[in-house]
Amino acid sequence: MRRFLVAILAAETILAAPITASAKDAVYQSFFGTAINGTDPVAYFTMGKPVEGSSDFAHDWNGATFHFASAENRDLFAVSPEKYAPQFGGYCAWAVSQGYTASTDLDAWKIVDGKLYLNYIKSVQSQWEQDIPGNISAGEGNWPKVLN
Repeated sequence: MRRFLVAILAAETILAAPITASAKDAVYQSFFGTAINGTDPVAYFTMGKPVEGSSDFAHDWNGATFHFASAENRDLFAVSPEKYAPQFGGYCAWAVSQGYTASTDLDAWKIVDGKLYLNYIKSVQSQWEQDIPGNISAGEGNWPKVLN
C-alpha cells in the first residue's frame, strides 16, 4: 500500500509540474525531420509545381534538411537559400499573418514578388489571397515572434 501511495504522489508531482512551451523550429518540418515535407522548394520556381525531393539531394539550412529533385536544384538553393526557401519558414502564410503557426498543404502555394508562400489548405489560401499585400505585411510583423 505504501508503494502505491508513493507512486500516486510521484504521479501527481509530475502532472502538476508546469509545462513550459518550447519554441517551434524556424523551418516547418515533417515528422521525419525534412523541411516542407521533403518537397523541392526550387521546383516551385523552375517547374511551377510541387515536386518530391530526394534524400540523395539534401541540403541543411536554417536548422532543417531540405530535399531536392536534382543536384542542380540543390546547388541553386545552396547558393541562394533565401531566394528559394518558403517565407515564414514554410508555415502557413495566413496563420502567420493572424499571429500563429500552422502546417501547410504543398499544393496551396503562390509565388508573390519572387517569394514562395505556402498555406494550410486551398480554402485558407483563398482567404489569404483576398489581401495578399496586407497579409504579407501582417505576417512579416508577426515573424518570427509566432515561433515562441
